[in-house]
Amino acid sequence: MEPNTSGNMQHDDDDDQCLEIATLEVHKVVPPPRRSTFEKLKTRLKETFFPDDPLRQFKGQPVKKKLILGAQYIFPILEWGPNYSLKLFKSDIVSGLTIASLAIPQGISYAKLANLPAIVGLYSSFVPPLVYAVLGSSRDLAVGPVSIASLILGSMLRQEVSPTKDPLLFLQLAFTSTFFAGLFQASLGFLRLGFIIDFLSKATLIGFMAGAAIIVSLQQLKSLLGITHFTKQMGLVPVLTSVFHNTNEWSWQTILMGFSFLVSLLLARHISMRRAKLFWVSAGAPLVCVILSTLVVFAFKAQHHGISIIGKLQEGLNPPSWNMLLFHGSHLGLVVKTGLVTGIISLTEGIAVGRTFAALKNYQVDGNKEMMAIGIMNILGSSTSCYVTTGAFSRSAVNHNAGAKTAVSNVVMSVTVMVTLLFLMPLFQYTPNVVLGAIIVTAVIGLIDIPAAYQIWKIDKYDFLVMSCAFLGVIFISVQEGLAIAVGISIFKIILQITRPKTVMLGNIPGTDIYRNIHHYKDAMRIPGFLILSIEAPINFANSAYLKERILRWIEEHEAEEDLKKQSSLRFVILEMSAVSAIDTNGVSFFEDFMKAMEKKGVELVLVNPLAEVIEKTAKIERSWRFQNTR
Repeated sequence: MEPNTSGNMQHDDDDDQCLEIATLEVHKVVPPPRRSTFEKLKTRLKETFFPDDPLRQFKGQPVKKKLILGAQYIFPILEWGPNYSLKLFKSDIVSGLTIASLAIPQGISYAKLANLPAIVGLYSSFVPPLVYAVLGSSRDLAVGPVSIASLILGSMLRQEVSPTKDPLLFLQLAFTSTFFAGLFQASLGFLRLGFIIDFLSKATLIGFMAGAAIIVSLQQLKSLLGITHFTKQMGLVPVLTSVFHNTNEWSWQTILMGFSFLVSLLLARHISMRRAKLFWVSAGAPLVCVILSTLVVFAFKAQHHGISIIGKLQEGLNPPSWNMLLFHGSHLGLVVKTGLVTGIISLTEGIAVGRTFAALKNYQVDGNKEMMAIGIMNILGSSTSCYVTTGAFSRSAVNHNAGAKTAVSNVVMSVTVMVTLLFLMPLFQYTPNVVLGAIIVTAVIGLIDIPAAYQIWKIDKYDFLVMSCAFLGVIFISVQEGLAIAVGISIFKIILQITRPKTVMLGNIPGTDIYRNIHHYKDAMRIPGFLILSIEAPINFANSAYLKERILRWIEEHEAEEDLKKQSSLRFVILEMSAVSAIDTNGVSFFEDFMKAMEKKGVELVLVNPLAEVIEKTAKIERSWRFQNTR
């Protein structure tokens, strides 16, 4: 009697659970309103290229107002310029002079890093900031040369042309690469293709920046040790090999001076990091070190005792360079490739820095407008003896902490650089190269973000792998190959997520009409005769075959478990579709084939909570679908 009683009780429980399913509040889903193909295409293009709907401000406005708004959209300075005041200028002039004290020594240093004449670094800190002040939308971005772009440009061009044996050709290639970098950047903004740079994930950038910072620092051993014969390669092993194979060239005078100023710069940086109000200490330290070292060299004639110096620099403003741009010849492919890589890196850094400080001050930075501003800035810069420039994090941080209110701080910095170019260039003649190396090391050491790397390790091990590949690739292979490897692994991760979408089994939480993942909720219970699955990705040609195989395996496992428990056979397969945002032809065929397979098994297929696109496309199949929408 007991087995029969137990069986009847089990049967009654099953009936109660089925009755509970049947009494749920169920609403029939109707197809969305019909739209023409043109309307669908228009909506898709708008969401892809104009998610911010930049034309919404023109709706309902008179023609005159539209012209004014259009001019302000293209030239943001027309928006805030009319309301500019003396109070704002007082803040901007302080911040502008502060970043100029940092920009002048950094400009000279980064130009040397790019294997370019030192004067080109100052040229690149004069014209581009003026252009950005007119076209840029960030209030805090301080424009000029940056270490990573300088390193990449110099290393890529040096693979084919020697900056010492053929300096004129090298300079021409640098200006032409800058033109193509600007053209690529401006095109991304004009064509609204800014999402392309999003393929450089945070993990990729952290690993890449850290690796590049180490390579940049190792390259400065040439200046810090006084070595004259140094490797042209960028990898860790060749650089260290070159350092220890040329110990006879080490200069104790250079090492002493370099170590002293490097410690001073790092100490100033540490003080500013500990106390934000003392930002001016690290901002002014590079210029102070340049002045002191120049005085020491001049007073003791140190250039005759193993200390190499910059030498005489050309006075005057930027000479035109449009006649130096090369759009033909055997090096065209090299400058296009160099422009593309440096353009992407500098654009990513500039936009990331601009958005960071915009978030701190609670204002918006238009990414596409920033791309056009930076791109046009580099195009014009290539015609005025400038190389690749963007918004630098170190200078922008100083600009922000110094209280910059508008882009006028860039104008003040530019005017200060102009005065330097016109009247102060002879003062830099005795500046030692070892101090420039110390300035570069101090600037790039902040790019090594160990806390961020540790956080990535805790959150996502795959992202940590991507970061590690970028880091190790840059150090042991080259800067551009390391970046390419990291981007390739990131894209592989995206492909893997697309081709292998997540599917989970849902169960009912007792006493409710809520269904959740049975592996996440211990109370969630399976319903006999029902297999409830959730598909958590769009269905397309890349994953439809996998989904069919995976769901059939769910069914086989479910039936095997029911047979072991001697419960009722499977009657319904319910697919929860609220996460399926899109579906293509292969996806529709998947449902059609899957429905045929279920019919042969005597199982009914039910789609729950399908979105509009799924309903619209699957409804075109001449079959009787069951669409349900549960509350």
